[in-house]
Amino acid sequence: MRHLKHRHQLGVKKEHREAIMASLSAALFRHDRIETTLGYAKALRPFAEKIITLAKKAAATDDTAKKLHFRRLALAKVRDESAVHFLFADKVKKFEKREGGYLRIYKLVKRTGDAADMAIIEMIEADDEGYKKASEKKAADKAPAKKAAAKKTATKKAATKKAATKKTAAKKEADKAPEAEAAAPAPEAEGAKPAAEESKE
Repeated sequence: MRHLKHRHQLGVKKEHREAIMASLSAALFRHDRIETTLGYAKALRPFAEKIITLAKKAAATDDTAKKLHFRRLALAKVRDESAVHFLFADKVKKFEKREGGYLRIYKLVKRTGDAADMAIIEMIEADDEGYKKASEKKAADKAPAKKAAAKKTATKKAATKKAATKKTAAKKEADKAPEAEAAAPAPEAEGAKPAAEESKE
């Protein structure tokens, strides 16, 4: 079945589409980056990455026959001998340690005239680490804020606990004061004599 095979038709027949991809990929391998429409860029990426994979396989093997075989497979698709040679001899070194994802697309503003969506497609450099994922970036940003919030909450709890302890101690002292006053003997007034002395007199 041909389900999900109807991608990147570009509004042209198969032969025309193959010619467009060959021309764009040859320009890309020569200049590292090209500007084209977004639809062409999206169609070119999987096509060009398969050619780069052939170049990587040729670089990884020591068998001359296999090297030639991979180069001829690439020539059958790209149709430009100088561009294929440039890729296999020079550009492939960029991708030796990269497992896929050799090209990147940047969207541009619409083209004046027909308002077509434009884009730049470029070959990624060997030392390019790429962009961090949004989830990782958000998690990295949230971690210090989360720590600060936890520290603030802990400090607030400690302060509240300390205040509550002080309040309880003050209340206990206030409760003890009347009891102490009640237990203490009442002071005798000046000049008053004991009852036994008065009866003797």
